[in-house]
Amino acid sequence: MNQQADGNVIPDVLDLVPALRAYARALCKNAADADDLVQDTLVKALGNIDKFEAGSRLRAWLFTIMRNSFYTSVKIRTRETTAGEDCISATPTIDATQEWYVRGQELMAAVDRLPAHYREMLILVVMLGESYEVAASICDCAVGTVKSRVNRARQMVIEDLGVDAL
Repeated sequence: MNQQADGNVIPDVLDLVPALRAYARALCKNAADADDLVQDTLVKALGNIDKFEAGSRLRAWLFTIMRNSFYTSVKIRTRETTAGEDCISATPTIDATQEWYVRGQELMAAVDRLPAHYREMLILVVMLGESYEVAASICDCAVGTVKSRVNRARQMVIEDLGVDAL
């Protein structure tokens, strides 16, 4: 492992933690699970930092690790049983009072109701600012597929919220 190259990459990895957390929350829908996913991603990335190719996009590499980790854990969880959805630990203790917070929650609920393949593209391109090309690389699909899914996801959210399109 090249120690000097790794020392140059680690500060960049730390700068990407907020973006990783945002993507993880889009995938997981649960803050605690999202934090665990970020931690797992960082552990895997730092453990395999010698496999990172200098000159390639670190952000896309980390997002790919996260996406693969998430889908692997989904496959594992489908075989396991968990507590019911009415578990008290999932109940918020304080209701929101700010209007902007409520509207934000409505927006995120509309995004959460999107089919997974539309939600993922919307989060990557619109919320995290990835280019269509990078999103296509992360999700291993064509650029046209990304564009189509982002457009359809936007329309579905607009329809769900009952907002007139401009």
